[in-house]
Amino acid sequence: MSIVTQTALGARALEPGLGEFRVWAPLAGSVEVRVGAGIHALTEEEGGFWAGEVAASAGDDYRFVLDGRKERPDPCSRWQREGVRGPSRLLDTDAFEIAPGPKLQLDELVVYELHVGTFSPEGTFAGVVPRLEELGALGVTALELMPVATFPGERGWGYDGLYTSSPHPAYGGPAGLAQLVDAAHRAGLGVLLDVVYNHIGPGNEAFRDFGPYFTDRFGETPWGQALDYGKRGVREWAIQDAELWVREYGIDGLRLDAIHAVEDDSAEHVLAELARRVRAVAPDALVISEMGLDDFRPLQEWGHDAMWLDSLHHALHVALTGEQDGYYAGFDGSPASIARELARPEGSRLVVCAQNHDQVGNRAVGDRLPSSKLRLAQAVVLFSPFTPLLFQGEEYAETAPFQFFTDHIDPSIADATREGRRR
Repeated sequence: MSIVTQTALGARALEPGLGEFRVWAPLAGSVEVRVGAGIHALTEEEGGFWAGEVAASAGDDYRFVLDGRKERPDPCSRWQREGVRGPSRLLDTDAFEIAPGPKLQLDELVVYELHVGTFSPEGTFAGVVPRLEELGALGVTALELMPVATFPGERGWGYDGLYTSSPHPAYGGPAGLAQLVDAAHRAGLGVLLDVVYNHIGPGNEAFRDFGPYFTDRFGETPWGQALDYGKRGVREWAIQDAELWVREYGIDGLRLDAIHAVEDDSAEHVLAELARRVRAVAPDALVISEMGLDDFRPLQEWGHDAMWLDSLHHALHVALTGEQDGYYAGFDGSPASIARELARPEGSRLVVCAQNHDQVGNRAVGDRLPSSKLRLAQAVVLFSPFTPLLFQGEEYAETAPFQFFTDHIDPSIADATREGRRR
């Protein structure tokens, strides 16, 4: 399935005092939008979409009303100021002032991955800005922000986002992200954003009220039901989110998380369409994917610019530590195995590392390599023919652990997450 006609989902300001609202809600018999004290009926369009122009201004809070009784935030909300259980807010991104970014070239790219909530004492977008000059002097050419979508609670890794188009309020919201991108661009740095289209986090019951976002056709992902990208509304939810970041925030590239869990049996894979449409919006934007060790479809079939590949990390880790448990089981750490990894022909289209959030954070206690071993692994990574990635603190051999953490607002989900991590 290739979608050739798209209509903008979510809410946008058309002119002072007038807004347009559109939502995919094929399960609803009627859809209204409540803006302040007023409620306005939307008109059904083809394919289960509902839309209308309504008296509204930037800064107004709104919710969709399904069948006259269920009030829900917008699945494509651009601003959840009060978190996942609050109303959506009409956002005017034209008010952002973002300097143009550098044109990122893979053969010159040095990526610095950071988690906004832990990178600075403030734990905000603004807290990153004072370090930009230092990172540029280090040789970094682009930041990679771990996911910033609004998720349940205040603090967490971010991979269980619900409102993917809404920068997390605890980090500083939309204005904070725009200011960080602007500051990075003025410092000569690009900004890559980690986005998650392989699942929707806990609390996705609100999405289920709108439409059949999920499917059992492909089995379950490690994080719950798979998304059904055979449905136009689900497809547009993901692709329009990707377009939004590069168009309205000036993001210079996207890192697509764990796309081995994105199943699609359409004629054009959703991730191929995503790359095509992102480039139509921002021709210089990079699309980088995280994929399984032996699956090169992103590069060979879907038109992605680059992909993460952890096999060099694993070979180095086994050589330096002797560990061969878990996903290190297939690696022997021999010089020959490291040489084979370094001989891969994809060059700068592979992103490699000595550390990243997964390889540190998914360890039982979030520990890192000791300094002497880290420096050796870094030397191999930095002198390899591939695109190098540094994880926050790696440049000075940070010893503090980086463990998985979350503060789910639903106690039952918090308990289930705790038990799942223990297993």
